[in-house]
Amino acid sequence: MATATKIIQRIRNFLSGHDLQAKLQLRYEEIAKRTQPPPKLPVGPSHKYASNYYFTRDGRRESVPATVVMSSQKALTAGSQSAEVPAKLPVTPGAVYKEPSLSTDQPYL
Repeated sequence: MATATKIIQRIRNFLSGHDLQAKLQLRYEEIAKRTQPPPKLPVGPSHKYASNYYFTRDGRRESVPATVVMSSQKALTAGSQSAEVPAKLPVTPGAVYKEPSLSTDQPYL
């Protein structure tokens, strides 16, 4: 409608019953206001005035290594001796694949 001539615009406005050109610039109703109210943020650890360094606010630096609750090694009591344990073979996930032999009754293709 913006490229229509003045005559065509007036005919369209007359037939529609209202001015169609007036709303072209204001077609978006949810336009944000220029002055925004200040945000209402909760008070946190970064709001203190002293000892507020960047490296102390980093959440990744607050993580620590895992705490060992129980060791997988058996603890020896004082004065006891452990028996010699034979070396174990490594655990395999299943039976070892054995390649099938070729058939001797048919020719190899």
